[in-house]
Amino acid sequence: MHPVRVSIPSFRLENNSVEKGFTVFRIDVLVNGRQHAVEKRYSEFHALHKMLKKSIKPPEMPSKHVRNWVPKVVEQRRQGLELYLQSIIMENGVLPKIFLDFLNIRHFPSVPKTESCGSFDTESEESSKLSHQPVLLFLRDPYLLPTAHDAFSNVVIEGVVHGVFYPDLQPR
Repeated sequence: MHPVRVSIPSFRLENNSVEKGFTVFRIDVLVNGRQHAVEKRYSEFHALHKMLKKSIKPPEMPSKHVRNWVPKVVEQRRQGLELYLQSIIMENGVLPKIFLDFLNIRHFPSVPKTESCGSFDTESEESSKLSHQPVLLFLRDPYLLPTAHDAFSNVVIEGVVHGVFYPDLQPR
């Protein structure tokens, strides 16, 4: 199952004095257990469809022209748009960036992190777990100069600290 799930649970009709009435669809988006909602007009779905055609073969869109705004007709359009979004998710392993932007999904890794270093198909699950080993270990803060009573001061750290923070000072 894909980690992105969408539904369009509702819509509302908008009327204003500047343009004729239009419908706003509420899209509930669930990504990796986090949910948010976005609202889009049909014209935004249509623009998305045109952009998606450049990179994938999107499913069919519900008809652009609706003769009347009877709630039953708008409900059919809502269902069609919901199916449209769900089909894009089901038919594409990697979702196009334009689609993720449409749904206001900011960061969405296309592959799980365990697969990003290569395929582990032939190895057991236990051996595929990545482990982290420290590369360098400091017993104290490396950005502080050694204490004065330290007989063997770290020349490298001292040189770097002096070079970065005190470039005009001469070494001891």
